[in-house]
Amino acid sequence: MTAPNGPAAPLPWLLLLLSVTTGLVDAISVLGLGKVFTANMTGNIVFLGFAAVGTPGFHALSYLAAIAAFLIGALVAGRVGRHHVGLPLRRWLMVAALVEAVLLWIAAGVATGFDIASQSPGSALYAIIALTGLAMGFRNATVRQLKVPDLTTTVLTLTLTGLAADSALAGGSSPNRGRRIGGVAAILLGAAIGALLVNRAGLVAPLILSGALVLFGTAACALHPDAKAPA
Repeated sequence: MTAPNGPAAPLPWLLLLLSVTTGLVDAISVLGLGKVFTANMTGNIVFLGFAAVGTPGFHALSYLAAIAAFLIGALVAGRVGRHHVGLPLRRWLMVAALVEAVLLWIAAGVATGFDIASQSPGSALYAIIALTGLAMGFRNATVRQLKVPDLTTTVLTLTLTGLAADSALAGGSSPNRGRRIGGVAAILLGAAIGALLVNRAGLVAPLILSGALVLFGTAACALHPDAKAPA
C-alpha cells in the first residue's frame, strides 16, 4: 500500500485510529485490571521490578501474564505477516483486524461478570489480561511489519523524542511533525474516552468500542484501491 512518495493516505489514518484504541485498552487495563498494561510492555517490566522486591499493590503474576500473552500474539502475527507477503495488503489488514476485534470482543464477554472494585473473579481478571495482551501483541507485530514511520500505534517515547530532537529549535526540519503530534493526540484521546467509559460503565463498553473501531476502520482502509497492492 505504497505510493511514489511513501505510504498511501489511508494507512496512516488507520494507524492513527488504532492509536486511539491503544488509549482505550490502556485505560481498560490500568484502571480496570489492577495497574497492568496490555498494550505497552515497558510499564509491565517496570512494575514487575517493583513487584519483585515486594512493593505493595504490584502483582507479578498479572505482569507475567500480560507479557506472555503479548509475546504469543506478536509471534503469531509475525508468521501471519510473512504468509501474506506478495498477497493483497487488504487481505492481511482484514485478517489482523478480525483477530484483534474478536479477541477484544471475547474479552468483553468475559468482562460481563467481572467486578472492578474487588478484582474478581480472578479467572476473569487473567482471562481479560491474556485476551487483550494477545490482541495488542498481534497488533504491534503487524504494525511493525507495515513500517510506517512515526506511527507505532502504542509507544510514544521515540515519537516525543523525534518531535523535540528534529524540531527547528534543535536545528532540524521537523519531519513528520503532523503525524507525530497526531499519534500523541490519538492515544491521549483514547485514554480519556476509555477512562470515562471504565469509570462510568465498566469494561464491557470500551472493549466493544475498541474492537469496533479496529474492524470497521480497517475495513474502510481496505476499500481503498491501493489496498489491492501486494503486501
